[in-house]
Amino acid sequence: MTTVSFSPCLMHVYMLTNTIRTVLYIGMTNDLARRLSEHNDTLGQRSKFTGRYQTNILVYFELCADANQAIAREKELKGWSRAKKEKLLASFNPTWEAIDLETWTGAPDLH
Repeated sequence: MTTVSFSPCLMHVYMLTNTIRTVLYIGMTNDLARRLSEHNDTLGQRSKFTGRYQTNILVYFELCADANQAIAREKELKGWSRAKKEKLLASFNPTWEAIDLETWTGAPDLH
């Protein structure tokens, strides 16, 4: 099994959910592993969206060439209906399994 490695110049747009899959959080970052750690650190902090709704399970991500593209894609996804987001998620991760960046062997979507 190989570890997924990412170029530091690429940006990630990602979706998190909670354990009961009722909330979707969409974000972007240049360091997905670091950002996931930050989300885990804020669990329970009511002032943070991911802390309030316990959204720390990575279920989707895609790569963008630069920050401008990632910002545009994040805004696009946030404007979608829940049904459209779920359809995208189903094409990438049909069972909404938690993605572990250390062991995951799939290919991210390239946008």
